[in-house]
Amino acid sequence: MTIQTLKLPENRRTSSSDHTLAIVFRQPGQLEISQLSLPQPGADEVMVEIAWSGISTGTERLLWTGEMPAFPGMGYPLVPGYESVGYVSRAGSDCKLQEGQMVFVPGAACYGDVRGLFGGAASRLVVPESRALPIEESLGEKGTLLALAATAHHALRPRADSALPDLIIGHGVLGRLLARLTIALGGNPPTVWETHPGRRGGADSYFVIDPRDDDRRDYKVILDASGDAGLLDELIGRLSKGGEIVLAGFYSQALSFNFPPAFMREMRIRVAAEWQPEDFTAVRTLAENGQLSLGGLITHRLPADQAAAGYRTAFGDPDCLKMILDWREDISC
Repeated sequence: MTIQTLKLPENRRTSSSDHTLAIVFRQPGQLEISQLSLPQPGADEVMVEIAWSGISTGTERLLWTGEMPAFPGMGYPLVPGYESVGYVSRAGSDCKLQEGQMVFVPGAACYGDVRGLFGGAASRLVVPESRALPIEESLGEKGTLLALAATAHHALRPRADSALPDLIIGHGVLGRLLARLTIALGGNPPTVWETHPGRRGGADSYFVIDPRDDDRRDYKVILDASGDAGLLDELIGRLSKGGEIVLAGFYSQALSFNFPPAFMREMRIRVAAEWQPEDFTAVRTLAENGQLSLGGLITHRLPADQAAAGYRTAFGDPDCLKMILDWREDISC
């Protein structure tokens, strides 16, 4: 994998609030750190100085490889990232947020001709106040994990005709959060499948096994966090009658399955989409109260000016669960 980078200015102590440094995918496979113009915040907007941003090995990998399916807003050049934490540096006249308040930002669209998809990987950004979500300062860099936690909560959110999962596929960050949340929400400790031996550690009150060592074929709810489009037939064969498969990954390829086994089981498939505000509120409360641990999930950290190495590690090292970029140095704009 080749990543092109733009050398950062040597003088990192000069800063202008009408510019930002942002990670830009110019096209699939080409990354730069670019200086971009910023608008001044309006009455209902805030400017946020980013402290940390996370790299998504799902969505951002698809943007990087060019495999992301087309949808509104898709196109290059773009600023990726939807896992950012920082401090309000300026608040519009109609805003309730205070300067200096720590917030989580799930992305921004403030870069002019450069698309904000999802727009969180920048040294500073401007967003509507509604997209700057207050968090406790004690969370620090772990606040970047709240988007994945909210995604997990959305996939798990119990319905009247659905139960919490007893099998989870994948023990990456999302799979670990799904398992931890299942227990925090009152479910029984789930079984987790993981094919990579190095990722089978780190379980907390649940079980992680190689799927080849699992003979069960009576799971009621299977939640797939792998994004592997070729697993459906295997998972259907592990369901009890009336069982359900929840698709919580993002699938770049078409999904298909053999009908007779699904017919015999009268199984259901449910798709979990984007998290909603109530999901974020729920996981923020659980994390701040200590009911949901976010520990042990951030395995790698680099300064933002080493973003090229950060993306290379996040996408290529199976031992990297979550890579965090640190923007706290005063990078020149």
